[in-house]
Amino acid sequence: MDDELPEPLRAVEHELTVLLRRGRAVSWEIAREVHPNLEPNAYGLLLWLRRCDSIRLTDLAARLGIGKGTLSRQINGLESLGLVRRDPDPTDRRAAQLSLTEQGRQRFDAARSARLRQFRRTLEDWPTRDVEEFARLLSRFNEIPL
Repeated sequence: MDDELPEPLRAVEHELTVLLRRGRAVSWEIAREVHPNLEPNAYGLLLWLRRCDSIRLTDLAARLGIGKGTLSRQINGLESLGLVRRDPDPTDRRAAQLSLTEQGRQRFDAARSARLRQFRRTLEDWPTRDVEEFARLLSRFNEIPL
């Protein structure tokens, strides 16, 4: 059956596997830079919160494609570390707006700066057009529901 798959598809699967393995290693590293007790998958949550500034839990769960219960447990962990806060939603008293605390923002920004410097070093020999195309193709791939 595997032999029936076109070579380019097998190459994509292989490269994505390598990318995910490298991504997990980087996530562990950067999570520890934000906070020694931060779970690696929480970096993505912090990135969304930094990008959105403030967002409802249900909206964030929908964007990430995870359940509200799972997300709520992860947010509780980030709150206990002092990185995230919940504020009452002015439009719905039953809901809350999630955002980074000042400490969360500072720690995230410092860790992200280090990560971006690493990306810059890794891609510095690539032509700008290649980096732009790489970003475009990754974005296109990431928009596909799995």
